[in-house]
Amino acid sequence: MAGHSKWANIQHRKGRQDAVRAKLFSKLSKEITVAAKMGDPDPDKNPRLRLAVKEAKAVSMPKDNIERAIKKSQGGDAESYDEIRYEGYGPGGVAVLVEAMTDNRNRTASNVRSTFSKNGGNLGETGSVAFMFDRMGQIVYPASVGDADTVMLAAIDAGAEDVESTDEEHVIWCTDTDLNAVSSELEAALGEADSTKLLWKPQTTTELDLDGARSLMKLIDALEDDDDVQNVTANFEISDEVMAEL
Repeated sequence: MAGHSKWANIQHRKGRQDAVRAKLFSKLSKEITVAAKMGDPDPDKNPRLRLAVKEAKAVSMPKDNIERAIKKSQGGDAESYDEIRYEGYGPGGVAVLVEAMTDNRNRTASNVRSTFSKNGGNLGETGSVAFMFDRMGQIVYPASVGDADTVMLAAIDAGAEDVESTDEEHVIWCTDTDLNAVSSELEAALGEADSTKLLWKPQTTTELDLDGARSLMKLIDALEDDDDVQNVTANFEISDEVMAEL
């Protein structure tokens, strides 16, 4: 498993669950509010909002929080956020994409630039690393929903492009524009997914040794701690041996 999934596992093992969970709820609330404000406040009529709500439910975000975030979008005092993507390189030449929602572009740009430079990275120009990633839809199911062949057949029928099955989970990939349709078809066949989201999938990955992994984790951790940052994606790979030492 590459990139962000491993980072999530590392955070979990470090016992940072509560702090990470609070931060995650805050970021999901912001996404729900923005999605509802930009489209219809009814998830059934707003694909982006439907995905945001589905992702929030997948991490057990309370129903009250979800409804409050939607309601907030309809108020006259709802914040106005700009969506910005930053691109750069981390330690070891790893490509890093940072997605942010901000009400102050100057503050966020300054913070992201500073975080890169303080942690052995460099912020680049728009387009400097995005070409190394594909915008994809990702749907994750636990291994318990069925064997690899069963999930593969369901994914093909639903219009997915690829499936990666391990002892722990099935990761299903589709085009970004098909995510809503594919996830709905899979839900009918396999039940509720553990995760349904749009993300950047690296075309190639860079393998990191222990020192490189620690340096990159420090950068990703610092970026994700910024309240304006929604998602961080990097094209790295860590071996099981290095994982065990982190």
